[in-house]
Amino acid sequence: METKYSKIIDKIKLLDPINYAKNRNFIDGSVTKLSPYISRGMISTKFVFEKILERNIPFCKVEKFVQELCWRDYWQIIWKQKGNLIDSDLKNNQKGVTNELFSRSLFENNCGIKAIDESVKQLYNTGYMHNHNRMYLASVACNIAKSHWLNPARWMYYNLLDGDWGSNALSWQWVSGTNSNKKYYANQQNINKYCYTNQKNTFLDIDYSEFESLETPTSLTETIDVNLSTELPKNKNLKIDVNVPTLIYNYYNLDPNWRLEKKYNRIFLLEPEIFKKYPISSKCLEFAIELSKNIDGIQLYVGSFFDLLNEYNIKSTYFKEHPLNNYNGFEDKRDWMFDNSENVKSFFSYWKKCKKELKNKKLI
Repeated sequence: METKYSKIIDKIKLLDPINYAKNRNFIDGSVTKLSPYISRGMISTKFVFEKILERNIPFCKVEKFVQELCWRDYWQIIWKQKGNLIDSDLKNNQKGVTNELFSRSLFENNCGIKAIDESVKQLYNTGYMHNHNRMYLASVACNIAKSHWLNPARWMYYNLLDGDWGSNALSWQWVSGTNSNKKYYANQQNINKYCYTNQKNTFLDIDYSEFESLETPTSLTETIDVNLSTELPKNKNLKIDVNVPTLIYNYYNLDPNWRLEKKYNRIFLLEPEIFKKYPISSKCLEFAIELSKNIDGIQLYVGSFFDLLNEYNIKSTYFKEHPLNNYNGFEDKRDWMFDNSENVKSFFSYWKKCKKELKNKKLI
């Protein structure tokens, strides 16, 4: 995965937002693969959105692309509003749960659905999984293997280079029916269409009307308690100028263009308590550290925010808005695409407000 900032900007120039609307659900569709950089805060949804607007493409041709960017902001808004509540069933209790673990065959990529098994292999090898395959896997894990969504969601977040706990947890809840009005299912015909497979006679090769009464197949019944942990690097001595403020970067903010106007201490903070609660793989950690190298003068610190302040006598700090922050200092607002990030009740009410703002600014 590319980690050099200039190369990532080049990727934005090559985006195909028109074809995205037509084929994004196919595994070889015109997806952007920018989500790892957005999730790590290296670029923002707003930045990508503005680059698309610069092309002067008729809005009707890029509306779906913009809407999907808005989904990312929407999940962040819900996380901001609900906080730790997104770690439990948000709107409804998950129905039909028989275990709190994870199906071993899904974990070991041999559940028998080729598209899902291949996507899990790809996840382990590259840290990437197509969004539709994430939905397929979540549906099988929660709605057919009857696992509660939380631990399988933690496993996926652990492995994703674009892991964002807000969008990840809330998407799993959407699939399992705890953050939506019904469970999401995909049958074999649907998977064959979008993944170019030709499987038949699988446990998913049924009509949609049969899903609610489907018994868990024996291939999914054995479960595993997935042990997830993050080994953080050892601390090195920092060089801190106590006469200038300190910028706090973290796993969700690695923006190389943040506050370049004057001199700051720039610290990439890795807090053990955050990674104990939301562990990530070594591949994901290494990716984030490589991205941080785009920030001139960045230094790495492992420990709590308050340990950092006490150890180095830091008096003034700046940080970017994020639901996981537990900092003192000056907060810079997140780069929201739109100004209406308060009192959001549903995505489509939010999207309606976004379109109104676009019209007011004469962008559509």
